[in-house]
Amino acid sequence: MGLITGLLTLPLAPVRGVMWVGEQLQQEAERELDQPARVRRELAALQAAFERGELDEDEFERREDELLDELEAG
Repeated sequence: MGLITGLLTLPLAPVRGVMWVGEQLQQEAERELDQPARVRRELAALQAAFERGELDEDEFERREDELLDELEAG
């Protein structure tokens, strides 16, 4: 941004600040709304790993409980 442009748009600085805060709020809301979908994807991947024999039953149940607790809390 050049000097002249910066000086001419200086009165708009509060508006840009409010827009930035709004964008941050929108990003956080989208992140929270996407959390259940992410947990479900992780549960599906965990189930697939268990079925392939990559995890034993104790490890599967421990990680499944963690993900289900996260889903209930979220």
